[in-house]
Amino acid sequence: MTMAERDYTVIIHPNAPEGGGGFVPLAPDLPGCMSNGETREEAARNASDTIRAWIDEAIHLGRAVPAPTQHVA
Repeated sequence: MTMAERDYTVIIHPNAPEGGGGFVPLAPDLPGCMSNGETREEAARNASDTIRAWIDEAIHLGRAVPAPTQHVA
């Protein structure tokens, strides 16, 4: 299993109307890794792409990629 295939927790928050509405998914294990989407489903799909891009960029920069942890909501 590669790093890109590991499961990271994603927390999806509604975005305030003054912030444009929609939803913001965050990956707490990956600092700064966030995306957005008009619906929860779109936000989840976008989060998956963003996590892959975050990991690829960290590897490209020679930075450590944190292992996923379990978060309890």
